[in-house]
Amino acid sequence: MGLTAGTGPDATTGAAVTAVTVFCGASPGHLPGHLHTAAELGRALAGAGMRLVYGGARTGLMGAVADGALAAGGAVTGVVPRALLPYEITHAGLTELQVVADMHERKARMAELGDAFVTLPGGLGTAEELFEALSWAQLGLHRKACLLLDPFGYYRPLLAFLTHARDEGFLRAGDLERVRVCASTRVVMARLAGVETEEPRGAVPT
Repeated sequence: MGLTAGTGPDATTGAAVTAVTVFCGASPGHLPGHLHTAAELGRALAGAGMRLVYGGARTGLMGAVADGALAAGGAVTGVVPRALLPYEITHAGLTELQVVADMHERKARMAELGDAFVTLPGGLGTAEELFEALSWAQLGLHRKACLLLDPFGYYRPLLAFLTHARDEGFLRAGDLERVRVCASTRVVMARLAGVETEEPRGAVPT
């Protein structure tokens, strides 16, 4: 499908990744493998000495990735809008919790703190975060890697839409090259380290 991305946080400088912003759902989804993948990613980031930056919730995939990182001794920064605090879903055991004014500031802060983006399954909020990161890359506001960790093909319909948008003339071929689909946490970590793997470019996991 031609969906790829550069490796490392910055295709120009090649600077080392020290913090990774993860977008994912506050719900677990129906497939148990999603929770397992989220926890595995958290452990892998901690093992590599990379700080996890995420949306601060203790539930769903958000809670799983944070718990995975914390259990492995990693540093985790949660970013939460003040309006969500009364709902009591904020993770109480994080290394750092940053409370911001609103959702717009939350997204900006998460983007600022991370050297790269990894997206797990999620709903509308996750999709919005992913598309905003890709839009900012399209506008040249950052050169950070945008990775989809999708071992079960959750994002296959979304990737088909992006290809359709390109075919209809609303995206350029280069826009599709801003995202890399990764079939495993191992591949994600290799991409973050700037190491090419043998996984075919643009392959959608099956």
